[in-house]
Amino acid sequence: MKNKKIKIKIKIKFPTFLRTLELFSVSMASCAVVFASALFFDQKKPEENGQGGYESPGIPLTAEITENSAEMVSSISYKSYRVRPGDMISFIASDFGITEDTIISVNNIHNSRQLQIGQFLKIPSIPGILYTVRENGETVQTVAAKFKVESEKICGVNHISEENSFTAGTMLFVPDAKLDWITRQEINGDLFKKPIHAHWYLSSSFGWRKSPFTDARTYHGGVDMACSQGTRIYAALPGKVTSRGYNNTYGNYVIIKHHSGYKTLYAHMSEIKAKQGDYVGQDTVIGYVGSTGLSTGPHLHFSVFKNGKQVNPANLWN
Repeated sequence: MKNKKIKIKIKIKFPTFLRTLELFSVSMASCAVVFASALFFDQKKPEENGQGGYESPGIPLTAEITENSAEMVSSISYKSYRVRPGDMISFIASDFGITEDTIISVNNIHNSRQLQIGQFLKIPSIPGILYTVRENGETVQTVAAKFKVESEKICGVNHISEENSFTAGTMLFVPDAKLDWITRQEINGDLFKKPIHAHWYLSSSFGWRKSPFTDARTYHGGVDMACSQGTRIYAALPGKVTSRGYNNTYGNYVIIKHHSGYKTLYAHMSEIKAKQGDYVGQDTVIGYVGSTGLSTGPHLHFSVFKNGKQVNPANLWN
C-alpha cells in the first residue's frame, strides 16, 4: 500500500492578517503608555514651599572649597577682548565679573578715558591687580598685608611658597587687591583740579608745537591757559610751596611740591601771593594771571612733573 502524501493548504486572507497585526501593535503601545503614566503619576508632587533636594546621609562626594583654600585661586586664565564703540572700563569689568582695577592694572592703562575702539584688552578670570615689587626683601606676608588680602591666595596664583622673598621689579598677581586711591584718581583723571576756576581757553597744548616766537618746532612742557589779566590762580593739588621767584622765560613763577612724587609749576604771573614754605590747598590763591617773562599775552603756563618727568596736565584733571 503506498503512502499517500496529504497536502493541507491553509489559506490566509492577507488583509485580515494585517488588520490583526495592527490591533496587536496598538494594544501593546497602549499598555506601554499606561505603564509609563503609572510610574510618572505615582511620584508625589512636592509642595511649592521653597524647599528642595533629595536627602541622603553623609557628606556629598564633591570637592570641598573653603575661603582659606589656595585651590580657589590656584589657576588663572586670560581672555582677549576687543574694545567696541561705547565701551567703558566699568561696563567691561561688569560683563566679566571682575573689577575696574583689574583691567586697569593688567593692561597698564594710564588714562581710563583714552580707550581706543579696536584696542585689545587682557581679561583675567579672577579679580585682582598686578603688583610690581618696589624694594628688595619684600615677602608674601608684606604684600598680603599691604593689600589686606590672604597670603594663601597670592601663593596659589603665583605658584610660590610663603617663604619666598622678592627682588625689586618682580611682578605678582594679587587676587582681590585694589589700586590705591591716588593711583585710581590719576588714571581716571580726577587727581588734579584746574588751577584756573574762571573762564579760560587752551591757547597752547602739551607737546610739540611751532614756537610763537621763532616758528621753529619746539617742545612745550605744559599747557597755556589764556584768560583775563589778574585772574586768580589756585593750587591744583594740596602741597607745599618750595620755590617762587622770577625767570626770564617763565616770568613770575611758583613751584609746589605734592604727594606721590608730583610737582607743579605756575608761570607768567602778574603777581605772586604764596610764600615759600606755605602749605596750600586746592582753594588757596597762589597768584594772579599775567604776561611776565617770555609771553605773547595774559595766560597761565601750567606744568606737572611726576618724579621729575613732565606729564600732560590734561590727563590728570577732570
